[in-house]
Formats: sequence, structure tokens, C-alpha cells
Amino acid sequence: MPRLLKLDGGQRPRIVDDARHWVEDPDATLETLPEGEVLVPLALWQAQRDALLERGRVGVWLAPGEEVETLADDLEVLDVIGLHFPVFSDGRGLSSAVLLRDRHGFRGEIRALGDVQRDQLHYMRRCGFDAFAVRGDLYPEEEAAGLFVMSDHYQGDIHEPRPAFARLRRPIAA
Repeated sequence: MPRLLKLDGGQRPRIVDDARHWVEDPDATLETLPEGEVLVPLALWQAQRDALLERGRVGVWLAPGEEVETLADDLEVLDVIGLHFPVFSDGRGLSSAVLLRDRHGFRGEIRALGDVQRDQLHYMRRCGFDAFAVRGDLYPEEEAAGLFVMSDHYQGDIHEPRPAFARLRRPIAA
């Protein structure tokens, strides 16, 4: 069973077995889905939404370039949204995570999928990700160190929207 690096409510990392099957085939159908909890491509969700909801807990994953707005009306029924990173250098999923959290108020799990590596984890967490399917040839226990490489930031983020100057309450010297 694949392992998943997850953040608990206090933002502490833990490694868990991932019981949810990521259906990577963008042409998957209801008939080809495995039993149990699934994370399906957007196209299948759009075509078979009601049937998927009857199956039980379901999540949807978005490929780079697929708009999070297409899920805006479904956020109440989804407990997981996956954002796919086909290559390390493709950062479009970071913007999608911020839109899900900030603009749409999604409070479920946002999961990073694909070529997810230690160097990205810290920034992914700041954008709203709380679960990471670390690349198969890497070890989640070792990669967890990438979540907290910096203790403070100049910019705001999902967890603390105020920039550093607004957080500091020092009087200005005359």
C-alpha cells in the first residue's frame, strides 16, 4: 500500500498508509474503477458525478491547466482534491491550491500527486496542501524534513496572510 505524508491539524507531519486509490488513467470509466475509496480524474467526475457519490467517499484530481472553478459547486461533497505535478518544474498546482483555499474556502484535504519532492514541500504547505504523495522512489519519512525548512517568511501565506512587516509591532524610531 502506498504511503502518504500528511499534516495533522497542528501542521505536524505523519506517515500514513494511503487506502485511497489514485486512478491515474484520464480515460477511466466507472467499470474500471477499483473497489474502495478513489481519487478520480476530473473528466470522470464530470461525466459520472452522481454514480461516484453513490459509491461512497470520492476525491477528484486535477491535471495542470484544469481550472479549480469547475469544482466550485462540488466542494461540499468532496473530501479530497488532488493536484497533479507531472514534472518537478510545473508549479501550476501551487496556484490551484491557493485558489481552492482562499477564493473557494475549501477545507478538505488538498493532496499533491506526481513528481513531488522535498524541495517543494515547504512551499506546497504554505499554499494550502496538507497531504503529499511523495514520489515512489523517495521515502516519506526523509522527505518530511522539507516541510519546515524556514521558520518565518516575508510574504503572507494560507496559514498567516499578513506579511512580516504587518506582523511586527515595533515602534518606528524618531
